[in-house]
Amino acid sequence: MNFQHQYSMLKTVGFMFGKSGELLTMRLRRQTFNAMIRQEIAWFDDNNNAVGVLTTKLATDASLVKGVTGSRLGLATNTICALGIAVIVAFIHSWQLTLLILACVPFLTGANFIQMRAMSGHASKDQSALEMSGKISTETVENFRTVVALTREDVFFHKFIDSLSKPYQSSLCKAPIYGITFALAQAIPYLVNAAIFRFGAWLIARCYTEYENVFLVFSVIVFAAMNIGQSSSFAPDFAKAKAAAGRILLLLEKKPNIDIYDESGHRPTNFSGNIEFRDVHFCYPTRQNVKVLQGLNVSVCQGQTLALVGSSGCGKSTTIQLLERFYDPAAGQVFVDGNDSRSMNLAWLRTQMGLVSQEPILFDCTIAENIQYGDNSRDVSQEEIEEAAKKANIHHFILGLPEKYNTRVGDKGAQLSGGQKQRIAIARALVRNPKLLLLDEATSALDTESEKIVQKALDDARHGRTCIVIAHRLSTIYNADIIVVVQNGKVTEQGTHAQLIAKQGAYYALVNAQVSAQ
Repeated sequence: MNFQHQYSMLKTVGFMFGKSGELLTMRLRRQTFNAMIRQEIAWFDDNNNAVGVLTTKLATDASLVKGVTGSRLGLATNTICALGIAVIVAFIHSWQLTLLILACVPFLTGANFIQMRAMSGHASKDQSALEMSGKISTETVENFRTVVALTREDVFFHKFIDSLSKPYQSSLCKAPIYGITFALAQAIPYLVNAAIFRFGAWLIARCYTEYENVFLVFSVIVFAAMNIGQSSSFAPDFAKAKAAAGRILLLLEKKPNIDIYDESGHRPTNFSGNIEFRDVHFCYPTRQNVKVLQGLNVSVCQGQTLALVGSSGCGKSTTIQLLERFYDPAAGQVFVDGNDSRSMNLAWLRTQMGLVSQEPILFDCTIAENIQYGDNSRDVSQEEIEEAAKKANIHHFILGLPEKYNTRVGDKGAQLSGGQKQRIAIARALVRNPKLLLLDEATSALDTESEKIVQKALDDARHGRTCIVIAHRLSTIYNADIIVVVQNGKVTEQGTHAQLIAKQGAYYALVNAQVSAQ
């Protein structure tokens, strides 16, 4: 009965520790992912935080921490208890022999410590190799169409192999060291046993203890040592878990400068849509030596349409990213309704804007869900989804699909053409009914006929709201209230289409260049 009771207790303890380990792993993954999506855009621009690296960390770090929790934590607790009881029993029956055994403990600990440190360095290199190989494999699979089109399969395969080759060669070189430390850790217990029996024989010969006591002390210490041996066999897991826990804690403690979860900041009751960039200077964090904006001054009032034109790389798209507070300016200020954008609540500010990017990204879900993502503050009805799709000239195309609005678009919208993705992204922005509409080359992927229809829909959508348009096709912004020419991060000209044509300056040259190209 006692044995059955102990067995039942062990099962209960194993279950409880196992459950605690699973709960810890789930919580760590949840908190890690939450910390990742909390970070600012500049953090993701760093190559060390590429998609493959982050997904590898998310998949492996929490599992590594779990390696020293759950049932293994229960085993460690059992080991500590067994060791304490064994020492007490051993002291009662032969304190002299017990003192000798305890004097040998530092040698056992030292051997295991050396082995653990060797494994720890190995674990850290393994993780670094996994992160780099994960980055390469993720980028290759995500962009596999491009890889196939360029016939670069072998190149990326060899890059993947090369990312693992250096740690592999290093491991081969250090394998003898690992072997020696392992052999030392395994040999010392036998040397300790020999010393114990030799000293025990001497104690028996001098009548300091009984024959039975020597074996009794030896037996309890051996059983405790067996538990310690089982625990020490998990030393590599502990080393990896320690490194993984350090990376997780570092991420959890990192507070971004632009925090979407920050509840502070001004929340105006009404949003008019008056925007002003005042002497704005900016360079991207990963390219500090390249000045994108160098004293940009431009403003647009409520209900007006501001068009930004200029050559590629002059800073047009950067202005929208600063307005959305993806980044903060290095100098100068961005004002929204007379308030510095940095003093306003970030989540509230972004909900007032509808953004259609030059390269729209769709999620791997249905068309209806992609459009619904435009406004997460409420339940968007099917009627609203269809109305937004009609305004974006995509409704009839969707009805022609077998599953209509329930059709899945594939990863990043891979099942749709560029123009179709663009129009769904426009519908996604319009369903929010934003006060400020941001169009970054919103019609760049459309054919001429669709562009005219969508442009009319966008012209209708601009009524009553502020709109900032970035366009290379100047024919789409002739009717803008303000046209601003940006060169080298500064405003060189601004006015209406007629005023700028009359000046015959930079804008006039851009228009003539496009007309000649056509």
